[in-house]
Amino acid sequence: MSRLVAVPLLAVLLAGCGIRATEVPTNFGPAPSRVRCSLTEPDVSTQTARGLPVQVFLLCGSSLVTVDRTVRVPDGAADSERRMLVAQGLLDQLAQSPSPAEKEAGYSTDVRGGITVGRPRPGDPEDTLRLSMAPDALTSYALAQIVCTFSDSAAAQGDGSVVLGGPGAESPRRYQCTDEVRARPGGTEPPSKDVAGE
Repeated sequence: MSRLVAVPLLAVLLAGCGIRATEVPTNFGPAPSRVRCSLTEPDVSTQTARGLPVQVFLLCGSSLVTVDRTVRVPDGAADSERRMLVAQGLLDQLAQSPSPAEKEAGYSTDVRGGITVGRPRPGDPEDTLRLSMAPDALTSYALAQIVCTFSDSAAAQGDGSVVLGGPGAESPRRYQCTDEVRARPGGTEPPSKDVAGE
């Protein structure tokens, strides 16, 4: 007897849950995953090489975040040579695919491999870094990554800016990494000014 009472009672309870049946198939896909943008512990796979500890800016979500890296710089390198070696090492690190742990945490990079750093030309400020690709040919994300990484490193003069030029005859420009650039690298290009006559 109790079974006969339970069946209608269950039907009433289910009908009152507020979800209407539908014959239209719905598929909204998997639930969105939350991008953490932080590693739970140091990623030893990116820190195995001995060298100069540095930080590079990678993309995570819609902003720039720092990760630890190392670059190799020979002992006894002159200051100008050291700056070039650090800058090239930073570029190589930016172009390297993030580690599995970093990918899982949501990190990515927009800097492509093969970009090299050259010396200043006559008439350039002495701290100029001439790239093998013109800065204005880079994506806004890649330019923001490079500017913020360089300006916060031994490749710059320590005033929060970096002077970049391309392979052509155009005058180099002094770029700055601002809070707005770090927060919105895709929509905010690093502020820059012509350094001719500095």
